[in-house]
Amino acid sequence: MKNAVFGVLLAIQFLSRLPVPLACPWTPATRRWAARAYPLVGALLGALVAGAGTLLEPLLPTQLLALALLSLWVALTGGLHLDGVMDLADALGSNAPLEKRFAIMKDPQVGSFGILALVFLLAWKLALLWALLDAGAPSWGLVALLALGRLGGVGLLILVPAARAEGMAHAWQQSLTRGDLALAAALPLALSIWLPGGAWLAAGLVVFIMGYGLAMRRAFGGINGDIVGAAIEGGELWLLLIAWSWWSCVTA
Repeated sequence: MKNAVFGVLLAIQFLSRLPVPLACPWTPATRRWAARAYPLVGALLGALVAGAGTLLEPLLPTQLLALALLSLWVALTGGLHLDGVMDLADALGSNAPLEKRFAIMKDPQVGSFGILALVFLLAWKLALLWALLDAGAPSWGLVALLALGRLGGVGLLILVPAARAEGMAHAWQQSLTRGDLALAAALPLALSIWLPGGAWLAAGLVVFIMGYGLAMRRAFGGINGDIVGAAIEGGELWLLLIAWSWWSCVTA
């Protein structure tokens, strides 16, 4: 039980800016529980954003509400995964040899491809969130969406090998099994059943992880922390697109 509690707190510390004033042990057992809790943290973040949406909806026009929710969304995560998006975009955009691409991903400076990727990612997220809210979609759908997005990160860690025998992703993989993926999937799949159109989101996540994982194996030979972070952001965007497509069809 203690490992489970520490694991949940580790996941909150790692995936969000929510204060956890406690030093949690970094052990194989706590890492496993942290990975299992990734979707739980996503659901928590989604609930905070959705709760803000419920409070602000009577006060703001749709476009400002969408911008406010996206701003809170980014603030709660501290832009952690956005850094992965920029690093990955710079590496892929360089067309450099493999070792050089890894060096680019480690470079703390952001290049033009990284900036473009960040701008377009946030612009598309804002547009899709705006479109969903404008169509009358409930903001509480973000609870399932953010949980599924982080489940995608767990799926990558378990199903796709690390590009190198070093770094954060490799450390996580030493502690994880497919059974951990099944446990991590329980909450987001339950939320998907509750959410109208949620089955399409779950199916879409599987397609995204399969395609993304294959692309990263071809480009880098596997995954690392930046690639997993970019997958969470890209997966959220993909799920927003699916949600908007489904909602547009059923409300047409």
